[in-house]
Amino acid sequence: MAEAVTISICVLLLISYFFDITAKFTKIPSVILLLAIGWLLNQIIGLSGINIPDLNVILPILGTVGLILIVLDGSLELELNRSKKSLVTRTLLISTTSVLIMTFASAAWLYYEWGISFRQGLINVTPFCIISSAIAIPSAINLTSAKREFIIYESSISDIVGVIFFNFVTFGTAITISGGFHFLGQFALMIIISIVASLVLAILLGKIDHHIKYGPIIISIILIYEISKIYHLPALIFILFFGLVLGNIDELRGVKFLKNVRFTKLNKEVSLFKDVVIEATFVVRSLFFLVLGFVLETDDIINVNSLQWSGAIVGLIFVVRFILLKITKMEITPLVFIAPRGLITILLFLAIVPTDKIPFINQSIVIQVILMTTVIMMIGLMFSNKKDEKIKPVESVEEITV
Repeated sequence: MAEAVTISICVLLLISYFFDITAKFTKIPSVILLLAIGWLLNQIIGLSGINIPDLNVILPILGTVGLILIVLDGSLELELNRSKKSLVTRTLLISTTSVLIMTFASAAWLYYEWGISFRQGLINVTPFCIISSAIAIPSAINLTSAKREFIIYESSISDIVGVIFFNFVTFGTAITISGGFHFLGQFALMIIISIVASLVLAILLGKIDHHIKYGPIIISIILIYEISKIYHLPALIFILFFGLVLGNIDELRGVKFLKNVRFTKLNKEVSLFKDVVIEATFVVRSLFFLVLGFVLETDDIINVNSLQWSGAIVGLIFVVRFILLKITKMEITPLVFIAPRGLITILLFLAIVPTDKIPFINQSIVIQVILMTTVIMMIGLMFSNKKDEKIKPVESVEEITV
């Protein structure tokens, strides 16, 4: 039995790798194929009568590790210098405004139409307002470098802003001014912890001569994240900060505290560390969506009663996105289509305690929103890529100004 499970996992991961490679040509996001493979595997095993343990219990674990690695991977790619100021400002504005508009508008509608408390409404709708960098970034591989860079920044920032906002609305029992100040205090404390821990880990990365070094660093990151969560601190700030420190390590050459650090060696270690994070992210992300597909109930996918809710949420997502891209004078196509929901949406939805859950906002809606936004992205990219190919000589000039 153990051999069969091991062989199955290896084969499935190799299939996932094949999906990643061919996504550039097929334009089909690997997440859809992974979910389909997981679901199909469940149907086959169900017909064969083999008993499989409940895999729902490992979803939060895979999701948490996946979230850490995805945000770390994204933040490692973010460059902080004056040339990126305009891009960072736009992506921060679009990501933050999008989350706030959708959450507050939806929560207000739930309050006035259904009498649901504003805080409870915010908790339940926030997971739907966050772009999945795990799906968006790999899917942007065929775009021009400027558009791809925008997607990397926007989806990474959306992950971070969305999770921090979710931490805030789930903090305590009510959203009050005193609660806000308390959260800001915890936020400031997390910033201090992040600065100290990031610098220490960065120095260790450059100084450890043992042949095993990247594993302990990643384990330490996960450990700090989980301990911070126990004390209700916005732990994702640390992941973001650490990734930014490593990704922009050359910017710290003038810091006196780091005058004895050999930056040439450290840059080499950071490059190798990035490769390890990318590999680990691929494995965890693939396993997460395979397991999610396996535990999916067919009734959740085709639930007609949930379609009106999921359809309304998807409609709001793309209307708000279109308006914000228009206001910020960004190119509408294909950026408007790249707003998939995924791992973080599921992870935050699972994190909602039973007393805060709204009955009619269920797992079926979550699955339908993820599938609908991903399919819309896939179709939008297929048509936009064909259009881009026709105007490719002109596109190279526009890349500088997008």
